[in-house]
Amino acid sequence: MLKEHAKLMGVFAACGEVIGRKKLQKIIYIAKKISFPFQEKFEFHFYGPYSEELTLRVEELCNMEFIDEVREKKGGYYQYRYTLTEEGEAFLKHTEVDIPHLKETVVEMNSQSARFLELVSTVLYFDTLTREEVTEKIFTLKRKQRYTEEEIQEAYGYIEQLKTQLQ
Repeated sequence: MLKEHAKLMGVFAACGEVIGRKKLQKIIYIAKKISFPFQEKFEFHFYGPYSEELTLRVEELCNMEFIDEVREKKGGYYQYRYTLTEEGEAFLKHTEVDIPHLKETVVEMNSQSARFLELVSTVLYFDTLTREEVTEKIFTLKRKQRYTEEEIQEAYGYIEQLKTQLQ
């Protein structure tokens, strides 16, 4: 029943701390797109791929006291910090969720900015299009982010780097 919850808890265990709801959404989406077995469904939203299922699962984990969510005021907005609790660690010890390469991959993604992960996840969301079409989508849908051609190329390189680490 809690297998999908345990996978998510494994991400928190690996990262130690994830700062930001948007960053968490992008880490899980990118992991799913590069072949990790996450089951959440994603739709394109204001900040790129977004999963209501993931939001609900995180809320459930907070309610079960398996992860801790700390809300901090940052200027004009709130930022959320997520960490695994002792109860969460104890639960994870009794579940068999072993996903090869997950730890190093999510730790690597967690070291990136939420802005960059938003770009990477957007590139992956439109992966059936040509690079030129993806670039056009980004310049249109993400106009306010002011991504450059160089950043888009960097995103493609990062995706390849992540996929190479899995081989």
